[in-house]
Amino acid sequence: MTFSIVGRDAATGDIGVAVASKFLAVGALVPFVRAGVGAVATQSYVNPNFGPDGLRLLAGGLSPQEVSARFQAEDADIAQRQFGIVAADGRSVTFSGPGCHAWAGGIAEADVAIQGNILTGPDVVEAMHAAWNAAAGQPLPRRLLAALRAGDSAGGDKRGRQSAALLCAGPGRGYGGLTDDWVNLRADDHADPCAELERLLDTFDLLFGRPTETRELDENELKWLRALLIRQGHAASLPAGPWDADTEAAAWALYGTENLEERWLDGGRFDPVALTYLQEHFGHSVA
Repeated sequence: MTFSIVGRDAATGDIGVAVASKFLAVGALVPFVRAGVGAVATQSYVNPNFGPDGLRLLAGGLSPQEVSARFQAEDADIAQRQFGIVAADGRSVTFSGPGCHAWAGGIAEADVAIQGNILTGPDVVEAMHAAWNAAAGQPLPRRLLAALRAGDSAGGDKRGRQSAALLCAGPGRGYGGLTDDWVNLRADDHADPCAELERLLDTFDLLFGRPTETRELDENELKWLRALLIRQGHAASLPAGPWDADTEAAAWALYGTENLEERWLDGGRFDPVALTYLQEHFGHSVA
């Protein structure tokens, strides 16, 4: 009752899972990811133990194929199970038990495992595979989501739509660079969960993305910002002229209110993404 993709970015070491289903809160049961170890998607009469057990076995040195063999040997209900595994070195495996509801199947190759059950047909998995290949070079969350949306457009779960999730990890990718846990987004009960997941990822990139370029404000932009800071109550008054400490303190308060701290830069330099958001959200007027 689910289709998923487990993928790795060979250039960065990032790894993750994207999944969708006609099932409430699919992200609570299917995706498991650990940076430097691998990722598992476990589905179809899901055995949620396959997630932590699979990561533990990968961390212990087993290959995805060896993990798959262990699952098949030890789970009495393996005929109903489906899973995909990608290790941190890119080795992969997908498994669909003969008892999975049709259509069920998958594709596994270096850096990716794609699988689904109760699908409209094999074209769902094939569309996901084509989209994964076409999105090469994009950040991993975007590449996984492109594949998920392609599967959804190709028919997806033949029973309909309900939930979707995206879970990714990578070296130092977490908040403030302090952990490896990166994107963790879920649409638990939604009429169009894959589209909602894309909206959430756009918001995630805005709030938690880090600046890739910076610049100073011109005279008119600085005048606009100071007027905005006063209007929003972050300063009673601010001087004209060059950037100063009072303007910086008020701007930092505004960034905190808007949850843009990850895009903050000291010394009056601005990330154009954050600046565009502020202008669109609050308007360009200095009044």
